[in-house]
Amino acid sequence: MSSLLHTDEEILMFDATANPILGHRLKHIEELWEAVLLKECGKELVDMLRELRSLSSPEGSAKESPELHPRIEKLELNEAIRATRAFALYFQLINIVEQLYEQREQRLLLHQNDSANTDVSVHQFERQESASEDSMWNSGGEVAQEEACKNTLLNQGGPGAKMLEKSWQETNIARRDRGTFQWLFPYLWKMNVPSQWVQNLLNQLDIKLVFTAHPTEIVRHTIRDKQRQIACLLQELYQAEEVGKSMGLTSYWEFEQLQAQLMEEIRLWWRTDELHQVQPQVLDEVDYTLRYFDEVLFEAIPQLHQRLKRSLKSVFPELDPPVNNFCKFGSWVGADRDGNPSVTPKVTWQTACYQRDLVLQKYISSVKALRNKLSLSYYWNDTLQDLIDSLKADSAKMPEIYQKTSLRYRQEPYRLKLCYVLARLENTKERNSRLAEGENLQLHELKENEISKYYQCASEFLEELRLIERNLIETGLNCTDLTNLICQVEIYGFTVAQLDLRQESSRHSNTINEITEYLQIFHKPYNDLSETEKALWLATELQTKRPLIPSELPFSTATKESIETFRTLRQLQKEFGSQICQTYIISMSHDVSDILEVMLLAKEAGLYEPATGFSSLQVVPLFETVEDLKHAPGVMESLFQLPFYRAALAGGYDPTSSSTGNLQEVMLGYSDSNKDSGFLSSNWEIHKAQKALQKIAEKYGVVLRIFHGRGGSVGRGGGPAYEAILAQPSGSIHGKIKITEQGEVLASKYSLPELALYNLETVATAVIQSSLLGTSYDEIEPWNDIMEELAERARQHYRALIYEQPDFLDFFHQVTPIEEISQLQISSRPARRGGQKDFSSLRAIPWVFSWTQSRFLVPSWYGVGTSLQEFLSEKPEEHLKLLRCFYCQWPFFKMVISKVEMTLSKVDLQIAHHYVRQLSHPEDRDRFESLFEQIAQEYYLVRDLVLTITGHRRLLDGDPELQRSVQLRNGSIVPLGFLQVSLLKRLRQPSHPFSNKPSKGELLRGALLTINGIAAGMRNTG
Repeated sequence: MSSLLHTDEEILMFDATANPILGHRLKHIEELWEAVLLKECGKELVDMLRELRSLSSPEGSAKESPELHPRIEKLELNEAIRATRAFALYFQLINIVEQLYEQREQRLLLHQNDSANTDVSVHQFERQESASEDSMWNSGGEVAQEEACKNTLLNQGGPGAKMLEKSWQETNIARRDRGTFQWLFPYLWKMNVPSQWVQNLLNQLDIKLVFTAHPTEIVRHTIRDKQRQIACLLQELYQAEEVGKSMGLTSYWEFEQLQAQLMEEIRLWWRTDELHQVQPQVLDEVDYTLRYFDEVLFEAIPQLHQRLKRSLKSVFPELDPPVNNFCKFGSWVGADRDGNPSVTPKVTWQTACYQRDLVLQKYISSVKALRNKLSLSYYWNDTLQDLIDSLKADSAKMPEIYQKTSLRYRQEPYRLKLCYVLARLENTKERNSRLAEGENLQLHELKENEISKYYQCASEFLEELRLIERNLIETGLNCTDLTNLICQVEIYGFTVAQLDLRQESSRHSNTINEITEYLQIFHKPYNDLSETEKALWLATELQTKRPLIPSELPFSTATKESIETFRTLRQLQKEFGSQICQTYIISMSHDVSDILEVMLLAKEAGLYEPATGFSSLQVVPLFETVEDLKHAPGVMESLFQLPFYRAALAGGYDPTSSSTGNLQEVMLGYSDSNKDSGFLSSNWEIHKAQKALQKIAEKYGVVLRIFHGRGGSVGRGGGPAYEAILAQPSGSIHGKIKITEQGEVLASKYSLPELALYNLETVATAVIQSSLLGTSYDEIEPWNDIMEELAERARQHYRALIYEQPDFLDFFHQVTPIEEISQLQISSRPARRGGQKDFSSLRAIPWVFSWTQSRFLVPSWYGVGTSLQEFLSEKPEEHLKLLRCFYCQWPFFKMVISKVEMTLSKVDLQIAHHYVRQLSHPEDRDRFESLFEQIAQEYYLVRDLVLTITGHRRLLDGDPELQRSVQLRNGSIVPLGFLQVSLLKRLRQPSHPFSNKPSKGELLRGALLTINGIAAGMRNTG
C-alpha cells in the first residue's frame, strides 16, 4: 500500500537497500505526520499533497507534468502556504528520525567493539611481519578501497595495478568501523607504527572546533526546542516498543501514551510560526550557540577522553593518553565583527560574561551533586592533613560559611570542603552577572580577605578539586563524577570557548591611515604608500616604546571602534585570563602589512610589549581568494624573517617565557576561494598552500597550525570531516588542527549526545591517523602537475561562466531566490558587504544558498567536467586509467570526486529549468535559455565522467546509506520547488492574476516558507 508521499514503486526501491528498523521508523513518523495533517487541515490538504508529490519521478527528480503546473499556479496563497509548511514539517521529522537512527547505530557499534575487545590482548593483533617506510606512510589515505577501483584497475593492469594489489588485500575493513578509536589503535599496531611515535603524537594532540554564527541556520530556536522534545519522545517510544515486543504484546499502554504525546507535540509545532519574528541580535546568537554546550557537549566531552583512553589501553597498555583538553572549543559568536556592525566591544564583553555564567552554573550543579555524594565521615574514613589544613584556612577566610555549615557537616570533611567551593562559585557567578551589566568590579581593588571569597581563575577551582581527588585516591577511593568534573574544568575553564576576534583587513589600514593623517607622519596618505614602505614603517614603529595613539580619540566612529576593540580585548584578558581571547583573525589578508597593522594596534592597547617581545595576542592571517592563497607562503616567509615577529611567536626574546610554543596559526578560506575560482581550483590551491606553508614553517623552526574555514555545504568546503582531514597533505597536521563548525552543521552534529561524540571521535581519529600514516602520493610531482593542469582548466571554465559571461549576473538574480534569501531574518549579519548587487560584495553563504534552493548547486561542481574531459581527450585510455588510479590511491583526489558526486546527486535540472522558464523576464528568456543549456551540458558531462572514474552505475553507489537518504528527500523537495517558483513569480510579477490578491508582504512570507522547507529537505543551506 502506498503512503502519502511514496508510491509502491518507491517503497520497493527504498526497502531493497534500507535497514528494516529505519524503514519501520520512517513509516511510523510519516503516518503520524499524515494523521496530524488530517486533524489540523482535513482530507483536502492530504489529497493535494499526494497530487503534488506526483510531480516527481520514482527516482526523485522532477518530471514534466504540464497538467499540474496550472493547478499550482491557481492555488490560493493560503493553500500554497499550507502545502509548503506540510512538506517542511515532513522533512524536519524525518531528519529527527534519521539522527536518532544514526545515534542508535553508533551506540551499537561502540558496544560491539567493547564486547569484541573484552578478551583481546595486545598480542592477538596480527602485525605485519615487515613494513617498509613506504607502506607505513602510505596507509592512512584510504583504508577500505572501493570494489569498483579494485576490479577495474586489477583487471586492466598497468602501473597502478601492482601498486594497489597489496593495499587492497590488507585493508578489508568495514566502512562504519573507520573513524573510531576502537578501529584506529589496532590498525596502527597492525601497520607497525612504533609506540613512541604514537606517544609523541598523543602528547601534542591539539584539536579545536570553532562554532560560528554564519547566516545558514534557518530554523527558529523555538522550532529547534520542539525538535529536541520530539526527539526525546521518539527515543522513549522506541524503547517502549522494544519492551512491548520482548513481552509479546501488540498493544502496550506506555507506547500508546507516548504516541498520543507525540501527536500533541507535532500539532503544537504545526501551529507555531517557522519564520523568525524579528532579526536575531548578536546576543541571541550567543545564547543559541551556548545551548549546545549546555545541553550536550558539557556532559559528552569526558566520555570522549574515556573512549580514547580505553581504546588506547587495549592495544598500547604502556602508553599514556593525551591530556583531558586535547579537544577544545572556540567561538566566533559575539566576536566576529567582519561585516557585522552589530558586534561591538560591549557585545564582545557581554559574550564573555554570558559564557562564564553558563559554565559557572554547570559547575555549581556538579558541586552540589558531589556534596550529596561524598558523605565520607571522619569516623569511617581517613582524612589527610592537607585537606584538614585547607578546611582550617577556609574557615578563617570565610567564617560565615563555617558558621552556617560546620554544625551540619562537622564530621564530613568532603562535604564541608565542597560548601566552601560552592560558595566561591556562587560569589564568582554573582560578580560576573554584575560585570555583564556594566559594573566596574576589579578584584585587585578588593581587600585580601574579600578576594578569597571568589575564584580569580579556573585554575584555583581546579586546584581544590584535585585536592579532593588526591585525598580520595590516597584512601583507596575513586569518584567518577569528580573525575568528569576535573576533565570539564580542564577543557572549559571559566570561558567555555575561546573567543576568536575577526575583522576585515581594510578596517585596520583605514584606522592607521586616519591616525597617521591626524599626526601628520607622512607627506601622503598611509593607504597610498607602497607595500614596502608600509611594512618598513610598521616594523620600525613596532619596535619603539613611544605610544602612537593619543588617549583622547578625535577620529571617525569606525576608527574609534577599531581602537576600542583592542582596548576591550586587553580588559578581557585582564578579567578572564589570556585564554578568553588569544586569536585575532584578519580576513582578506593580502600582504605583510595586514598582519603588522594589527600588531601595531595591539601594541597600542598593551597586548604587545616591544621591550620583551612578548605578545598575548596571536595574529592570524586569513587567506581567502585564490591569488591570496598563492601569495600566502611568501607573506609568511617575509614575516618569519623579522626578528621581533619570531620573538612574539616564541613568547618573547627570553625563551624561558614562551607561552605559545613558537606556534603560528594560518587560516585558509574555502568559501571565497570557491566563489572566486570554482570547486576544483579552490581545493587544489588550498592543498598546495598547506604544503608550501608547512615547508616555510619548518625552514624557520615554527610550529604551524592550519585553521580550516569550512562551511556547511560542499560549495563552501563542507562534507564529511573524517575524509576531509585524511585528504590533507602529508605532514601538514602533526596532531594540530582547527576547524570551523557553521550554521546548520551545529544542529546536525551536536543536537544529540551520541552523534556529538561520534563527530568528535571521527575528527580526533582522522587527526591521529593522518599524522602517523600520511600519504606520499602528495609528493609525486607528475601527479601534482596533472592536478595543476586540471585545476587551471576548471578555473578558466568556471570563471568564463560566472565572471566573463555578461548575462550571468542578471541570470543569477532572476532564476534564484537570492533577493528573498537576503530578507530572511536568520542572522545579525547582512547578506552583502556594502549593500551593492555585484559578485564582489555578495557573501559566499547566500551565493551557495541560492544555488542550492534552485537545485543547480553550480558552485560545487561547475568546471570539473570540462577539465576532466579535456584531459581525457588527450590520451583516452591511458588517462582514464590514471584518473581511476588517482581515485583509488590519492586521498585528495578521492575526496574531490566524492564531494562532487554527492553534490550531483542533489542536482535536479528539470526543476532548475522550471526556475529559468518561469522566473526569467520575457525579454531575457532566450539568452537565459542559452545559459541554462551551457550549465546543463556541463552537468551531464561531469556526471558521466564521475560515474566512469568511480565505476558506479548510479551516483552514490559507493555510499548506500547516503544514497538512500538523498533519494528519500529528493522526490518530496520537487513539489516545494514548484511552489517556490509559483510564489516567487507572483511576488516579482504583481500583475499575475489570481482571485484573492494578497499583499506583497504575505507573498514574501509564503516564499520564505518555501525556502525554509527546501533547506530542511536538502539538509544544508550555505
